[in-house]
Amino acid sequence: MTSRRMFTTVGWTLATGIGVILFSWPFFAPDASVAAVIALALGTFCALLLIELGSRSLDVRAFALLAALASIDAGARALLVTGIGGFSPIFLLILCAGYVFGTRYGFLVGASSLLVSAVVTGGIGPWLPYQLFAAGWVGAFAGVFARRGDHKPGWMDIASLAGIGLIAGYGYGIAMDIWDWTYYQAAPGLGFHAGMPLTLALHHFVRFYLTTSVVWDSFRAGGNALLVIVLGTPILIALGRLKAQMSARVNRVSEEVTTHPRAVSPS
Repeated sequence: MTSRRMFTTVGWTLATGIGVILFSWPFFAPDASVAAVIALALGTFCALLLIELGSRSLDVRAFALLAALASIDAGARALLVTGIGGFSPIFLLILCAGYVFGTRYGFLVGASSLLVSAVVTGGIGPWLPYQLFAAGWVGAFAGVFARRGDHKPGWMDIASLAGIGLIAGYGYGIAMDIWDWTYYQAAPGLGFHAGMPLTLALHHFVRFYLTTSVVWDSFRAGGNALLVIVLGTPILIALGRLKAQMSARVNRVSEEVTTHPRAVSPS
């Protein structure tokens, strides 16, 4: 493993650990400063961007595409912030980007989409750090199953991505409920109390989720799957072509550097 790749791996591993810490923060420090939590999340996101840019995993074209996808998602969410139940169109591009470009790019698209959307809709609050990481993990989850090769997406790709969207819809809701649940301390049989046994905590959380969120999250999960089925094919084709063009450009530049090193050197 090269030093650059090792640096990237360590950076993403630390960022994932920070995300887990953020979600567990309310259990151990419920009175923590909201500004500090937001600063930590934004700082981690910016550090990941710098790591990708510094390692050249994210070139100018990929960064421009990232900004475009985040802007489109923010616009879609601004038109339909809540939707029907928990449904939101913002996850379609996150899922497709992760499925085409892989885990790291999928995470960046998810996190940046929620960040830009929060700025556009005025949704900056104590929930933002958790939304940022949860949406990023949705993109990364799709990237785990990223398709290989440049073949035209078929029904298997759409079925797979629809299933991923279904699971991610519930996963996003459960992740956000972990944070939200800590505020329900007075609810009998449902709430969280500091120092409660783990088994009792799990029992209360399951009851809390089934009582307050499972129907809401079902709209999100079903909406994700439906959007992938209806719109997934053209989006995957478009993103696949962009990926092929960017890869071809990188290979061309690499060949020029190897064959004619002075041709691409700065004058």
